[in-house]
Amino acid sequence: MEVFTEYGYLSLFLSSFLAATFLPFSSEVLLGILLKQGLSPYAVLFTATSGNVLGAVVNYGLGAFGGHLILHKVWRMQALEIQKATQRFQTFGVFSLLFSWVPVIGDPLTVAAGVLKINFLLFIFLAGLGKFLRYAAVYLAVLWV
Repeated sequence: MEVFTEYGYLSLFLSSFLAATFLPFSSEVLLGILLKQGLSPYAVLFTATSGNVLGAVVNYGLGAFGGHLILHKVWRMQALEIQKATQRFQTFGVFSLLFSWVPVIGDPLTVAAGVLKINFLLFIFLAGLGKFLRYAAVYLAVLWV
């Protein structure tokens, strides 16, 4: 963890980015550590949110430009599973992107948004808002501890 804290904002950006992809990674602990070390809360929240949103944009791109190939070959999902996931996304609508930060369901949500070609600016806004609110909640939790 020392390497992560030594590089501060860069480490936070990279860990936030990786946490938004399909790699099993977490950025909340590092965010808390950096806040406790006295880094600017605004810069920490901006950095973490930016990295996480960029990771979601990568997922969106995978869905928009290679979704079916990835879903079939990498995740080994059957056509019926993909259809069900798409229907769930359509049922709950674009506002489900506010929950794109949630482990396990967040990454498929951002890929589904790409597959369905959801308006990109709306995608950025909703995913970004959800991710920012999550990091703000972590920040508040760190303040109270």
